[in-house]
Amino acid sequence: GRDQETTGFAWWAGNARLINLSGKLLGAHVAHAGLIVFWAGAMNLFEVAHFVPEKPMYEQGLILLPHLATLGWGVGPGGEVLDTFPYFVSGVLHLISSAVLGFGGIYHALLGPETLEESFPFFGYVWKDRNKMTTILGIHLILLGIGAFLLVLKALYFGGIYDTWAPGGGD
Repeated sequence: GRDQETTGFAWWAGNARLINLSGKLLGAHVAHAGLIVFWAGAMNLFEVAHFVPEKPMYEQGLILLPHLATLGWGVGPGGEVLDTFPYFVSGVLHLISSAVLGFGGIYHALLGPETLEESFPFFGYVWKDRNKMTTILGIHLILLGIGAFLLVLKALYFGGIYDTWAPGGGD
């Protein structure tokens, strides 16, 4: 159950209600990731639609496009944004992936198995199993490390990054 009598936690305790429901907890986290990615994609497209190339980004109140510009996409010599199409593509890809995450979250929250231990033992866990918890943490840290390494590869070999502190933006 998901009530206070069966879990020991009230409804306002959030994820604590799902401690013994690994499948439902997975669904909640995947759906939450979908909401975050949806915000990033929608806000990105909003900023692209309202972008005025003649004005500096900081005067326009933009919060996402400056970060995409530092990756060097659509930026010419001196840091001038010449092409917003890469930003548009980034927003669309975020919206598409948010739909996939959203459907995955809904599936696991409503239709999937309540616990993963029986159906998918590798993904199942018990909170008191320290080895499994550290394995889950380790996998997440390795994936974050791979993402950081991909950024390093992009900076070194695939177009560089725009350095706002370097003369000429690091050209």
